[in-house]
Amino acid sequence: MLDYLIVGLGLAGVALSETLEKHGRSFRVVSDTSQTSSIVAAGLYNPVILKRFTLAWKADKQLPLVQPFYAALEKKLGVTLDHKLPVLRRFASIEEQNNWFQAADTPALQPFLSNEIKENHNPGLEAPFGFGQVLGTGRVATKELIENYTDYLNKSGKLEQGTFLHSALKIESNFVSYNAIKAKRIVFAEGFGLHQNPFFNYLPLTGTKGELIKIKAPKLKADMIVKSGVFIVPLGDDYYRVGATYKWKDKTNIPTPEARSELIEKLKAFVKVDFNVEEHLAGIRPTVTDRRPLVGQHPQHKNMYVLNGMGSRGVMIAPYVAEQLFNLIEYDKPLQPEMDIARFYKKYDNR
Repeated sequence: MLDYLIVGLGLAGVALSETLEKHGRSFRVVSDTSQTSSIVAAGLYNPVILKRFTLAWKADKQLPLVQPFYAALEKKLGVTLDHKLPVLRRFASIEEQNNWFQAADTPALQPFLSNEIKENHNPGLEAPFGFGQVLGTGRVATKELIENYTDYLNKSGKLEQGTFLHSALKIESNFVSYNAIKAKRIVFAEGFGLHQNPFFNYLPLTGTKGELIKIKAPKLKADMIVKSGVFIVPLGDDYYRVGATYKWKDKTNIPTPEARSELIEKLKAFVKVDFNVEEHLAGIRPTVTDRRPLVGQHPQHKNMYVLNGMGSRGVMIAPYVAEQLFNLIEYDKPLQPEMDIARFYKKYDNR
């Protein structure tokens, strides 16, 4: 009898698996590698919403967990995952500079925003009004993380590869069984796949399609993440990831010519050197109508839980909410109401 059965191995599944290992709990993961949003994600951790100069949800609680969490994974997996890079917000006007300074003076944002304008010294970028720098930022190599963690679990005998069949799950009062696996409880961390989950498909996981391109720009020579109409993330060897688009109606993982054109057009607005598009990727972010995670206990089945809805900030949010869910299950510590799926129990009752 295992302590946990986890369904899904995106960022949420990895974070929960790590939390369980840290606390000495036994578990098995079922995954079919369908969670492309974690694999294609840019992997940025940044506490500030740069469109509005506001602090992201619980960012002050999440950011301190990022470095130790991914450092432990690097040590365990023997790979480099956390690339500490400054995030520079390109200013389009004097007014944006002033808005930045006003935000940097607020108590909530003071620890995260530099109060100095960084001048542009890169001839490959057009930035006459300079940049504002966000502090404590970087990029986690999510594709490498998922691939290496999958190998780790496989070698540890903790992974069952294949599509989870909800119809094969048997729910008893004090355990669940799936094929030959028995566990005291089950946690669904399926990403956008949750909308096909008969136990949790009442939750308002809308999903937002995001597309990115990978470019090669030998003359750009940028060693920082730049955010303007799109973000540019250096990957090394003159490669950069550029993104991202937001589409609410298209729910496929197929890259589109329209998104490619949109990204290139926005990139050319401030990048003044030649580049070639080497790759075009797409995935469905697990976004929620109220922009808060979906965490908690099923309203009927008390040994069934969900960990989902982290949107585009999974790198930062996942370690935090995984620990919150563990504390709920093991120590009966209540979740914060903003993330608790109890806020949607009425939707379950009214199905």
